[in-house]
Amino acid sequence: MLQVNKPSSEINRGYAEVESSPTQALTSYLEIIRRQFPTIVAIVSACVILGLLYLFTAAPQFTSTASMVIDTRKVQLFQQQSVLGDIAVDSATVETQVEILKSENISLAVIRDLHLIEDPEFTGSGGGVFGAVVGFIGGLLSDGHAPSEFELTRKALGLFEKNRTIKRLGLTYVMEIGYTSKDPAKAAKIANAIADAYIVDQLEAKYQATRRASVWLQDRIKELRTQASAAQKAVVDFKTANNIVDTGGRLMNEQQLAEVNSQLIMAHAATAEAKARLDRMNDIFKQDIPDANVADALKNDTIVKLRAQYVDMASKESIWAMKYGSDHLAAVNLRRQMAEIKKNIADELGRIQQSYKSDYDIALTREESIKGSLANVVSESQLTNQAQVQLRELDSNAQSYQAMYDNFLQRYMESVQQQSFPITEARVISAATTPLVKSSPKSLIVLAASLLGGLLLAFGAAMARELTDKVFRTTGQVEDVLGANCIAILPALGAAAAPGLGERMQIGKRAGKGNPQPDLLRYVVDNPLSRFAEAVRSVKVAIDLNSIVRENRVLATTSTLPNEGKSTLSTNLAQLMAHGGARVILVDADLRNPSLSRALVPDAKIGLVDVVAQKARLEDALIVDPETKLSILPAGTTSKLLHTNEILASKAMHALVTQLRSQFDYVVLDMPPMAPVVDVRVTSSFVDSYVFVVEWGKTNIDVVRHNLRGSPEIQDKLLGVVLNKADTKALARYESYHGRYYYQKYYARYGYVE
Repeated sequence: MLQVNKPSSEINRGYAEVESSPTQALTSYLEIIRRQFPTIVAIVSACVILGLLYLFTAAPQFTSTASMVIDTRKVQLFQQQSVLGDIAVDSATVETQVEILKSENISLAVIRDLHLIEDPEFTGSGGGVFGAVVGFIGGLLSDGHAPSEFELTRKALGLFEKNRTIKRLGLTYVMEIGYTSKDPAKAAKIANAIADAYIVDQLEAKYQATRRASVWLQDRIKELRTQASAAQKAVVDFKTANNIVDTGGRLMNEQQLAEVNSQLIMAHAATAEAKARLDRMNDIFKQDIPDANVADALKNDTIVKLRAQYVDMASKESIWAMKYGSDHLAAVNLRRQMAEIKKNIADELGRIQQSYKSDYDIALTREESIKGSLANVVSESQLTNQAQVQLRELDSNAQSYQAMYDNFLQRYMESVQQQSFPITEARVISAATTPLVKSSPKSLIVLAASLLGGLLLAFGAAMARELTDKVFRTTGQVEDVLGANCIAILPALGAAAAPGLGERMQIGKRAGKGNPQPDLLRYVVDNPLSRFAEAVRSVKVAIDLNSIVRENRVLATTSTLPNEGKSTLSTNLAQLMAHGGARVILVDADLRNPSLSRALVPDAKIGLVDVVAQKARLEDALIVDPETKLSILPAGTTSKLLHTNEILASKAMHALVTQLRSQFDYVVLDMPPMAPVVDVRVTSSFVDSYVFVVEWGKTNIDVVRHNLRGSPEIQDKLLGVVLNKADTKALARYESYHGRYYYQKYYARYGYVE
């Protein structure tokens, strides 16, 4: 703070660009919170208070919930498929049922069943303070006529749908039905009524659909009965016309064809068998005496006996011939008997041969007869097959009509049964019960929302205030914006420091002893251990240190706007220097508005203007403070001056300053503000340093920067900036080491007081 002033070229730049880093960003936010802490606390407190007011005034709400499931495994009371068909329950079906639950049809059914239009909760304005206010305003705006039943119903419906919640639980088939009311029992009753109304609506819908289907089926069954009878009659008439006889599901000609074909096969086998026997007999007939196997095969007792006799006689004949010779009479008789037996065998074989031949002829004749019959049956079957094509078409048509008739008759019987015992897929799995705890307003959530909303709003307001706060509050702002040192921060001296200097002095005079006002122009003398006096001392130290670099004896105090406290600073600075033993003169150079002269020496007749105009001597115009020995040169008579800047820029003014420089250690000039007049700029030729006074937290940054930027001659000789009228309590939020706590904690031990 006591360094030599920075180059004035830095005033022409904007705010310094600070390297952004996470730490610096966090620090900047913390600084904003610290600076705007009262605003943040006020906004957050207001939001929390509003939340508490809402909790105390809002009527408690109770929510009761019932659960309903769409049962995909519903009990089938009938084995046959439903007349309307079973629709597979999928996600879209469940969502459709949710929308049905939300429909006005269900809501109006509940309102009608529970007589909710007679309930004040549904037709009134609601409970709580807010509801009472809304009801009062609504009563004032109404036209006075009683609402109709339709209007009451629509109003109740709107409130009903607002307080009702229907939702599907995840991807399940369970639907949750909730209702919120001021009465917990009523909430449970309405939630259960919604579920019951939905089930009744589904049953009614199925009943109506089944009833309409039954009526349609009756008409369709009558029509199908007529069509089936006509088709069956057409089949019978066609069979009669085409001589088609059906026996056991088969046509007669087909049965005859099969039978004749079977007979033909049997006849053919019999003929072959008879021919085989005849051929065998012919082969045997060629033998003289059939052997034993042939005789056994013929199964003829006569031949078997004859053959046995023949064999016996042959054996005897052989014995006699060997014994008595072949010519022996006994042998001859035996041979004659053998020949007779052989002849008898041949006769018997001939008879059998004739019998076989007769059988063969009969079998052959029968086979030929059957072949003829088969040819006739085949011929008749070909004619019948041609008619069979049309017969099959007629029969298929008759069967189709009959099947349709039977199917529709079965569906009709099912629909009649479903009308008497309807079923629904929905069922309540958890009925709503009376809630024991209110669902809204939730105290913790409301308070948390109030606190969070208050914090967000407060932080937004703090950021807005920071962005719109275009005034000087810290030494860093002065250094960054103006490129000049902030050599002191002067605290505000109570309520009396707010008006201008002239007004303050008049207030002090009018107050008198009954209400004493502090003498601001002698504050450092009257309160040497105050913070204000210490801040003025820091200005003097800066002046003395700057004297090492250049001569720093003629000092000028100025400001941007009036009433920023430059005259108070210049007077107290001069008083401080003079009280310390230096030779100091205080010159009121504000020729446009000499408030300092009016406050210190209101009765002065001559002053600076007269000395410069050489109408009076310097010694005659000076007034000396008897306590501090401070010399004061008032402005003099300035009411008729038009060009005060010409007076300050004159050679006589230069000569006067040179004279004062030689007679005094310090020359303090109280200059006019820079914004209204240009008088300050013409004094740069004889002023060593300027002390620029800025009112803390009030003077606009752009105004100060603009005036200094347009006055480079002031910038070159600018000693530093003094922030005046600082609120030390508020300053602690901007720079803690300038705060009241800091000074009280560390400086009180040295005897400093407020």
